[in-house]
Amino acid sequence: MPNQSHLLNYLVNNIAPKMSHHVLLLGGHGKVAQLLTPLLLKRAWTVTSVIRSQEQVPTIKKLAAGESKGKLNVLVRSLEEVKSEADAKRVIEEAGKEGGGEGKEVDYVVWSAGAGGKGGPERTYAIDRDACIHFIRASESIPSITKFLLVSYLGSRKVKPSWWSDEEWKAAQHVNNEVLPTYYKAKVAADEELYRVSKKSGRLVGICLRPGTLTLEPAGKVELGRTKGSQGEVGRETVAVVADQLLAKDGVKNCWVDLLDGGEGVEEAVERVVREGVDCAEGEEVYNE
Repeated sequence: MPNQSHLLNYLVNNIAPKMSHHVLLLGGHGKVAQLLTPLLLKRAWTVTSVIRSQEQVPTIKKLAAGESKGKLNVLVRSLEEVKSEADAKRVIEEAGKEGGGEGKEVDYVVWSAGAGGKGGPERTYAIDRDACIHFIRASESIPSITKFLLVSYLGSRKVKPSWWSDEEWKAAQHVNNEVLPTYYKAKVAADEELYRVSKKSGRLVGICLRPGTLTLEPAGKVELGRTKGSQGEVGRETVAVVADQLLAKDGVKNCWVDLLDGGEGVEEAVERVVREGVDCAEGEEVYNE
């Protein structure tokens, strides 16, 4: 008679259906989001892509073409008009009603949205900071949601990390305080709130993915976790691949994860970061709260 534990493992790995998820993708028309969408669909997951205009719908629907196994829903809503946690919760619940035709509630949320420098400081704060924070808090209040992945940027922090040189920190501060001060203030506030909410939650895992300067290069190897510095590039396609892997990986904890082009394979890098519990929020005030 076969060993019962071996039989159970066989049933789980070969017969039982793979866990399916419903991802709410905020900022679905963005370049990273468009690259991420097909990856999630290939996992046979449901994706509800939130975009800002009806004109963008055909572009998003094309992302489901081919052999995608999942279900793609498109929801046209302006994130700029999300003025409260209640507003954000309504968007999440509306997406859940779609549920890929199966009534599946949203259980993962990805924030890949932003004002893109358009509309001045007021619009940047309204979307990159305020709306994002409303969705973070709303997600924590909804029992079905267990992961929230926020795409930020490498220099979004207030304290010099111990693994960066003074020169690298000076370069990051130049960008944050002189080049993109409004964007920096908006993003770091959202990053901190996700970390704070996830740290206090017994359910919601907050993953802040923090790439360097984005390029159009194809997906490649990475430097993931504590990068050697604040300067460097990474392809948008690589960001999407890493995001996909982090969402699918079991055992991810509340963390900030920095990302640049590098020499390590994505799967190996994600496995290492999760196994070692890498958290680039170390040293920040929010880390010690």
